[in-house]
Amino acid sequence: MRSEFLAFSPPCIGEDEIAEVVSTLRSGWITTGPRVRRFEESFAERLGADGALAVSSCTDAMQVALASLGVGPGDAVFTTTMTFSATAHVVEHLGAVPVLVDVDSDTLNIDCNALEAAIEATIADGALTPRAMIPVHFAGHPVDMAGVLSIAERFGLAVVEDAAHALPASWNNTLVGDVGDGSVERAVAFSFYATKNLTTGEGGMLTATPALLEEARLWSLHGMSRDAWNRYGKGGSWRYDVVRPGFKCNMTDIAAALGLVQLSRLDDFQKRRQSVVERYNDAFFGLDLLQTPIVRPGVEPAWHLYVLRLELDRLSIDRTRFIEELAARNIGSSVHFIPLHEMSFYRDKYSLSPAQFPVASAEFERIVSLPLHPGLTDSDVDDVIEAVLDVVGTHRR
Repeated sequence: MRSEFLAFSPPCIGEDEIAEVVSTLRSGWITTGPRVRRFEESFAERLGADGALAVSSCTDAMQVALASLGVGPGDAVFTTTMTFSATAHVVEHLGAVPVLVDVDSDTLNIDCNALEAAIEATIADGALTPRAMIPVHFAGHPVDMAGVLSIAERFGLAVVEDAAHALPASWNNTLVGDVGDGSVERAVAFSFYATKNLTTGEGGMLTATPALLEEARLWSLHGMSRDAWNRYGKGGSWRYDVVRPGFKCNMTDIAAALGLVQLSRLDDFQKRRQSVVERYNDAFFGLDLLQTPIVRPGVEPAWHLYVLRLELDRLSIDRTRFIEELAARNIGSSVHFIPLHEMSFYRDKYSLSPAQFPVASAEFERIVSLPLHPGLTDSDVDDVIEAVLDVVGTHRR
């Protein structure tokens, strides 16, 4: 057993990131300015997007996108129950109603059949107007976007993708974040939280169809027609107008400094994540006690998470005990996610029950996220594999 605890997902920050942040602090411009602009441009170029908007979190990216679409009271926004609470919170904050949908059993992404049924039921009920959907690219495996976009086009809904886990993921040779030809109003929200594949400490990015992105930029900084860089930079004017009741969610140059260096390292980060996943799969695939992640054809996951599933009918312990046993062997792990229908706010407000989400409810009981980040050494990976095999071997029925 290893002598020191292996943290689940620490950030990978090097001397180049530190030097760029120090340079920013010495530049005299630490809030939204030239580095944010460079980060937006570099990020959009990396994904093949027309443009990008840097904000203070993925939550804010989703919120400004929905606000830009005019989502509000009386509207229904459809999303998955298997996600972090922020995905539904942004809908609540705008006065709309999040309609939760079950997931498919292989990827744990939103089930397109369940999504279509939920939209039809909402239309039949007549109390709410379907306006948008938020598919979540769970663990970095892209959603069936062909199915989602087909449904969106059929019902006239906008699509705001929660891509907090999905940099750099692709489906059918299309990177998540490339919003296509604009046949559907569409935006994609990314997270740069400390545990994500690229971090700015706190931060996020939005890509979108051009008109939607322009509107989102207004909403992201108090609805002001001119930001600080345009007001206080050389040749700028002090005069501005307020054209929307906007939010305060702009990214700082300090955060963008981190992001610029992290973006340059993204390909190397991804290669290491893939290498760790291959090691895990080689060790766990085919065991009757464990189920490894499923990858659909034509998909390149971002591998933000490695979600192992326990075959509980073959084990004498539950998932909670499994995690405790890993911790006793100095291996950190986590669970992604506790479904939203299990959370008291959503459960009580909307009278939700596990029976309404049979797949998510069943899979939740057996999922465990193992350590997965570029800083893992081969020895670390060996320790995780040894611990997992030891726990399931010890507690086989």
